[in-house]
Amino acid sequence: MIKVAVVGVNHIGKIHCQTYRKHPQTELAAVCDLMGDRAAAVGLEFGVPAYTDLRILLDKEAIDVIVVATAGVEKGSHHFQPVMTAIEAGKDVFVEKPISNSIQEARQMVSSARERNVRLACNLNHRFTPAAYRAKKLVAEGELGELLFINMRLTIDNPSEESEWLHMRALHPHSIDVMRYFGGDIRRVQSFMTKAPGRSSWSTVSVNMEFASGAVGHLTGSYDMSMRHPIEYCEVAGHTGRIVIDNVYESMTFFPHKSDDLQVYRNPLFGGMEGFNDTFRQRIGRFIEQIEAGTAPADIEASGADALAAQEVIEAAIRSHQLGGEPVEVI
Repeated sequence: MIKVAVVGVNHIGKIHCQTYRKHPQTELAAVCDLMGDRAAAVGLEFGVPAYTDLRILLDKEAIDVIVVATAGVEKGSHHFQPVMTAIEAGKDVFVEKPISNSIQEARQMVSSARERNVRLACNLNHRFTPAAYRAKKLVAEGELGELLFINMRLTIDNPSEESEWLHMRALHPHSIDVMRYFGGDIRRVQSFMTKAPGRSSWSTVSVNMEFASGAVGHLTGSYDMSMRHPIEYCEVAGHTGRIVIDNVYESMTFFPHKSDDLQVYRNPLFGGMEGFNDTFRQRIGRFIEQIEAGTAPADIEASGADALAAQEVIEAAIRSHQLGGEPVEVI
């Protein structure tokens, strides 16, 4: 049984607590939050010890995995300290996205996890769906031929104006991770951004990409769209076929170029994913599977290194916009 402690137990943290409580191979062993009242309330709700200091928790509890579900500025500024504390203690770590809103901190987390040989994973959950798995299998088997382009769209309604770059840093680790999942490393970006009426932040973006393979890509993202409609669309095309994934998990369609017969996967009405929160269950389940299998830190799916790679693309896109749309190399 893998013993888990969750750090940061507001809304997302409680989803983590519920998921680890229900998983047959994990035990929710403790919770931690800087807000004592919140920690105590969630500890009471789940019947586990509650702490306000992760170091004290690690001294007193036998823990295998630390889940960091804190937030902060741009949803990531509070991740660094608990992640580093867990890594220094030699624990496997699962961190919410973005890995950090500071690229320097993100680099240090990944470097430290590599040096200590601990697993560092990130909740890049949009690719952990049956639709995405089927699409990835078709790509891996060469059914699309040589990859030519990837188009991605991710749009939600988020009126927050907490920072100029919130939209890019908080939302698009998901978009870019999905694009990298199918297309590999991204070499160069060019971005343009705009503000919806009344907004002070760059709330809608357009990013052109060049992959290391030579394929090209495009991301359209927005914090200005209704959540009543599909939020995500991904199109992956090669010289012999094309794949479309609709709304994260709802369907996957393969269009072979020289056939009228399509391959379609639809999320089943009975026994399928019941909603977006099921992506947490799918992603966490895969992390637990890999721990149980003894997967090496370097081979963890949606790893800290993957999360860092996505953040490097985001920072390059921000620089491109600041330079008036000049192409920028991704570090």
